[in-house]
Amino acid sequence: MNDPTSTAARIVLNVGCGDPMNDRLPPVFRTPGWREVRYDIEPAYQPDLIGSITQIDQIRDACIDAIWSSHNLEHLDSFDVPRALAEFRRILRPDGFALITLPDLRAIARLVVEDRLTDTLYESSAGPIRPLDILFGHQDSIQRGQPYMAHRTGFTASSLGAALVEAGFEEVMVHEGSRYDLWALATMPDTPASILNEMASVIA
Repeated sequence: MNDPTSTAARIVLNVGCGDPMNDRLPPVFRTPGWREVRYDIEPAYQPDLIGSITQIDQIRDACIDAIWSSHNLEHLDSFDVPRALAEFRRILRPDGFALITLPDLRAIARLVVEDRLTDTLYESSAGPIRPLDILFGHQDSIQRGQPYMAHRTGFTASSLGAALVEAGFEEVMVHEGSRYDLWALATMPDTPASILNEMASVIA
């Protein structure tokens, strides 16, 4: 098999890429300067590489320019999160970075206190999303036979930041999003300062 990371363009590894019909890759990565490599545990999604984010054996050390992780870490047991973040850091180049988004438990906790557990918050490609789905995983998907969609851990801004720092990332920025989510940019030792400007449209 050809090395999927062999290219002149910068490589973004889209971990937990999901169904290609519901592509969540940010527009900043959809330019000629970037090439997407799709990675997922589910073969039916036809990713370039198949496997768990806790053991990315198919990719050698320090060969990925960026990692895009959208709503993946919460599907792991809490004790497996450090393993996944260690793998992210291992495969990133010294000037690479990880861009991560996932549910904000503090935002959802406020809704639970307001007794809004089953209110529809917004519509997604998978269907209506409720606080119940954000806490425990999308219930309709799980019911349809996708048990890996269950949520097994969760994060606040401070706990996500701490996990990324403990994983050895050089600098970490975390902020609350507008859809009950968190966004994090985690950089490597040689990541240029220009990356913050490049990613500003995504994490703003």
